[in-house]
Amino acid sequence: MLVSQPSSNETSIPVAPALDINLAWKRIIAPAEPFLKAVVERLRDQINEFERDIAVYAEYALTNQGKQLRPALVALSGGATGKVGDSHVMVAVIIEMVHLATLVHDDVMDEARIRRSRPTLAANWGNEISVLLGDCLFAHALKLAAEFPTTEICRAVAAATNTVCSGEILQTQRRRNFELSRAEYFKVLQMKTGELFALSCDLGACLSGATSAQRSALRHYGMSIGTAYQVYDDCLDLFGSEAAVGKSLGTDMAKGKLTLPLLLALERTAGPERERIKSMVVDWKPDYLGDLVEILKRHQTLEDSQHVVLEHLDAARVHLSVLPESESNAGLSGLVDYLAHQTVALGTHG
Repeated sequence: MLVSQPSSNETSIPVAPALDINLAWKRIIAPAEPFLKAVVERLRDQINEFERDIAVYAEYALTNQGKQLRPALVALSGGATGKVGDSHVMVAVIIEMVHLATLVHDDVMDEARIRRSRPTLAANWGNEISVLLGDCLFAHALKLAAEFPTTEICRAVAAATNTVCSGEILQTQRRRNFELSRAEYFKVLQMKTGELFALSCDLGACLSGATSAQRSALRHYGMSIGTAYQVYDDCLDLFGSEAAVGKSLGTDMAKGKLTLPLLLALERTAGPERERIKSMVVDWKPDYLGDLVEILKRHQTLEDSQHVVLEHLDAARVHLSVLPESESNAGLSGLVDYLAHQTVALGTHG
């Protein structure tokens, strides 16, 4: 498996050059900008499909999107292999709705109060409403998928949804499991995050009439960049800044989730230091974050985690090599460069 054994002896992480992140992002998604606006409008249209008394909950969930990574992947993958049409917009809406449903449920399980700098659905209306609303979003996404003339779309969306939810269950089972292997960690990442990235790329290409080789390459690209993104996000929870993340740091530790930096630290420590790490995770308090980060830095877990992200991103670039040159292909490559820059910049905020 790729990057299964990061080593502290590897080449050091390069210094991230100064970059206007917002401008860089706008340039990457420029080819997909009209598409993403159409997705937002179509998502808003779906609010009217819910019962009037619960439409306010659906609106709250469906209008708190981030960078729309998955819809962007649908558009760029479709454009890299053919023409993009209304069917691509609907697939992007379906996948984004599944993703947003998982976030609603995640916030309940994690007891999260803030997401993307605003109160979570659960914080506003409670866990019961949130769980049921997440269920409604899943069901509505599958209903939309079933409206395609071919059953392939619905089968793919249903299978991916099953995989994502199964990954969440596995992650929950493995909380505070200090014997967790890196192989198990990556399996969960690929299931709960990589799968929807891969689905976005695959279905975007499928609807554009891509060849089987192109679809396979794009699916592998999506899995690679999705896995890289989740490792990056796991690192951000420890080494990021609250201002940039938009929520409190250390939330993974609060729920006993063993992310890659923790796994590396547990491998590299022994005796009292290892027991200290375990005791902090078992009985987490926000005040522990500074001490934990110091231990993680002492054992170079950030640098080696960054190497893991960058190696997955290198794999994503390789998968793009089978595609013809195009503006959309350049956008897919740009996404890799964007995430690589963000990864290299980790831990430099202070």
